[in-house]
Amino acid sequence: MTTFDSARCLPKLLVAAAMAAAAAAPAKAQTAERFYAGRTVNLIVPFAPGGYYDIGARLIARHLGAHIPGKPNLVVQHQPSAGGIGLANRFASGADSDGATLGVLQRAVPQYAFISYESARFDPMKLSWVGSISAYETDSYVLILNKSHPAKSLADLKNPGLKTSLGAGRSGSANLIFALVAKELFKLHVDIVRGYDGTAPIFLALQRKEVDGLMADFSTVKVALADLWARKEVVPVVQFGRKTRLPELPDVPTARDLVTDPTELSFLSFAEMPFFMALPVAGPTGIPHDRMQALQSAFMAMAKDPAFLDDAKKLKFEVDPISGDAVLDAIREAAKTPPDVMARFKTLVAN
Repeated sequence: MTTFDSARCLPKLLVAAAMAAAAAAPAKAQTAERFYAGRTVNLIVPFAPGGYYDIGARLIARHLGAHIPGKPNLVVQHQPSAGGIGLANRFASGADSDGATLGVLQRAVPQYAFISYESARFDPMKLSWVGSISAYETDSYVLILNKSHPAKSLADLKNPGLKTSLGAGRSGSANLIFALVAKELFKLHVDIVRGYDGTAPIFLALQRKEVDGLMADFSTVKVALADLWARKEVVPVVQFGRKTRLPELPDVPTARDLVTDPTELSFLSFAEMPFFMALPVAGPTGIPHDRMQALQSAFMAMAKDPAFLDDAKKLKFEVDPISGDAVLDAIREAAKTPPDVMARFKTLVAN
C-alpha cells in the first residue's frame, strides 16, 4: 500500500502552486515599464487623413512614446466612425483596456452622451482621459469664406438673396455642428453641404469653389491653406471657442461679442464647451491604474519637451496642453448644463 509522505511532497506542492499562480497572474500585474517595453501602442484617429485631428495625432505619435516608461512605438490608425462616437462606444465596453490602444476623440463626443444621442452608448466620465494638447488658449474656430464670394461679414450671410454654401463633415463633426449653431444663433441664410469625409476634402472643395466656406480650426487653416491665407484669399467672419478675440484676429468678432440674450448665451456656452478640451486623447474604460498614471505623466512631460514644441511650431500647430484631470473637469462642468439647453442642442444636431 502506498502512503502519502507530506514531508517529501509539500515542497513540490508549494513550488507547483507558485508556478500556477505566476502563470495565472494577469498581464496587468506587470509594471508599466515592462508592459510597454518593445510594444506598439495604436493611436486611433476616427477621421480621414489631412485634418486637424490627423495632424495633432501624428504630432503626438512622434513624441509621446519617448516619455512613456518602456518607450513604446506609437502608430496612427485611421478608423472613421461618426466623429468618434463609435470609438467612444468601443472604449466604453472595456475592449482593448490593457493600455496599448488610445484614441484622439472628436472634442464634441462627450456632448453626444449628455444629450442622449441615439448612437452614443457611453459615459464620458468613465473613459480614461490622457490629456489634450490644446485648450484653445492660442487657437480659434473660424467661419471662413472665399474672398471671391460676395459676403464679407456675418451680417452679409443673413441676406436671403445671397446664396452661400458651407461644406461640412458627417454626423458628429465639429464643422457640421458649428455650421448648424451659427445658422441657428445668427439666423443665417446658408446651405450646409454635409457628408465630407474630414476637413481636408472640404478645403479642396473650397479651393475648387464647390463650396463658399466652412468652419475650421484657425491653426489648421494656416497650415492646410497656407498659400491662400498668406494671399488673403480666404476671409474669416466670426470666431467660436473664444471668450476674447484671438490676438491674431483682432477685427474678427467672437460669437460671444454678438450674443447678448442670456438664454442664447447659455446655449452658446454649452456648444463651445468642447473647444476648451480641443484635441483630447482617451483610452478605454479599465486601463490599469499604474499604466494610466504613466500615460498621463508622459503626456504632460511631452507637452514640455522642446523637441515636441519645436515640431509643433514647424507645423504651425498651436499647443497649450491640459492634463487628463483637466479634461475630465471640463466634462463635469458641461454635465451641469440645464436640461432645456441640452434638449435644444440635441434638436439642432439631430436635424
